[in-house]
Amino acid sequence: MTPVVRILREDWADPSLPLPAYQTAGAAGADICANFPPGTRAGGLTLQPMQRAICPTGLRVAIPEGFEMQVRPRSGLATRHGITLPNTPGTIDSDYRGPLGVALVNLGAEPYTIRHGDRVAQAVIAPVVRAGFLVVEALDATERGEGGFGSTGFSVPGR
Repeated sequence: MTPVVRILREDWADPSLPLPAYQTAGAAGADICANFPPGTRAGGLTLQPMQRAICPTGLRVAIPEGFEMQVRPRSGLATRHGITLPNTPGTIDSDYRGPLGVALVNLGAEPYTIRHGDRVAQAVIAPVVRAGFLVVEALDATERGEGGFGSTGFSVPGR
């Protein structure tokens, strides 16, 4: 069964902008557009280098129970301009009903302006598995053990 995300546009949102949409048949993420309130549409949102801001989408969503919406960066914005998400992936829980904003950061060297209607992120709908947590006296041994942060080595010989 395909999950259906219900969407409510904010009263001020520009209805001519597309809803989140998959750009190709094989796309995992649906692109999300910047949707600015009427007074800020012309100027958009300029991010200075290292500046963070929330970009409005004009949307509220209802994710089906048992799923989450993962908000991820768009690779083109990240590689060309350094625009990414500081908390990637951002998680929208199934019980959240507030405005859908996209936290952006400019890791580039130049200011970058997000314009009204620009595709700023992508949404991936994923199942959620809720785990139980149990305190134990000891953990089972593994070959890796306590090694972390680079302990498995590099894929390039000699590095």
